[in-house]
Amino acid sequence: MKFYFAPMEGVTDYTFRNIHHKYFPGLDRYFTPFLSPTQDGRFTGKKVKDVRPEENRGLNVVPQLLTKRPEDFLWAARALADLGYREVNLNLGCPSGTVVAKGKGSGMLADPEGLERFFDEIFAKTPVAVSVKTRLGMREEGEFPSLLEIFNRYPIAELTVHVRVREDFYRLPARLDAFTLPLAQSKAPVCYNGDLTTAANFSAFQSRFPDTPAAMLGRGLVADPALVRRIQGGPSADRETLKQYHDELYESYCVAFQSERNALCRMKEIWFYHICLFEGAEKIEKKLRKTTDPGEYRALAARIFGELPLRTEGALPKW
Repeated sequence: MKFYFAPMEGVTDYTFRNIHHKYFPGLDRYFTPFLSPTQDGRFTGKKVKDVRPEENRGLNVVPQLLTKRPEDFLWAARALADLGYREVNLNLGCPSGTVVAKGKGSGMLADPEGLERFFDEIFAKTPVAVSVKTRLGMREEGEFPSLLEIFNRYPIAELTVHVRVREDFYRLPARLDAFTLPLAQSKAPVCYNGDLTTAANFSAFQSRFPDTPAAMLGRGLVADPALVRRIQGGPSADRETLKQYHDELYESYCVAFQSERNALCRMKEIWFYHICLFEGAEKIEKKLRKTTDPGEYRALAARIFGELPLRTEGALPKW
C-alpha cells in the first residue's frame, strides 16, 4: 500500500514537508495545501514559494488546485507543468462555508452537470495528469453512485475518496462502509481518506479493505509523525527525535516568517494535534493555547518534552 500525506491548510507547507521527510521518511507522496489561481493568471503570495521545485527537493509532491473555472485550472496546470510537475490534484472535498458558497471544493459536487462541463474542458486540454480528491456528496452518501459514474467517464489518474459528505465536515465519523463502492467500481486507482488516525484503526481498516492501493493520512500523521512507520511495523518516535523535530520546525518557521510570534502561531496549529501524543498534557496545553510570548512558548515546549510521558499506543486523538 502507498501512503500519502494529506494537504492541510496552515500546516503542511514546504517547511513542514521537508522537516517531516528528514526525520520520518517513507511516505510516497505529499500533497500541497490547495492553490487557488486567480482570474488574472497568477498564484498569490506565499503559495508561489510552496510549489517551487527548489523548496521541495527530494520529495514527491503533488500540487492541489481549488477552482471552479476550467480556464483557471488549465492556466495553473500549465504553470505547474513548466515547473516540472507531472500531476495536479483537483480539490472536490473542501467543506469550508466560504469555499462552498463560491461553488468550489465540495460545492462542485452539488452541480453534477457543471462538474461534467468542467471535466470536459480540462481533460481535453490539460498538459499534466489530473487526480481528484472528493467527498461522497454534499448532503447524502446516496449522491456518490452518480458522481462515480461521472468520474468513470474521464481519465482520472487517481481518485481519493474522503468518506464523508460535506455536511459532515470533519465532526462526524468517517462513513467506512461507503468505500466499498469506489474500491469495487472506480476505473481510476483509488486512495482512501478519513479517520486513519492511529495504528489500531488503520489495522482495522486494512483488515476490512486489504486490496486498497493507497491511503491518505492527515490529522493522525501530524499528531504522530511516525505513524506510517508504526503502521509498517517500525518503531515509535522516541522523545529525543520528537524534540529535535519540533525544534527544527520552530526555528525554520522563525526564519521563514521572520517572526518568532508568527512561528509560534504556526506551531500552535501543529500542537493542536501533536499534543495528543503525550499523557497528562491538559494543563500545559491550556497555557500553550494562550501564550503569545516566544520565551514562554519555548519553556512550555521544553516541559512537554522533559516531563510528559509518551503514549505507548501512539497519539490518542481528541478531535
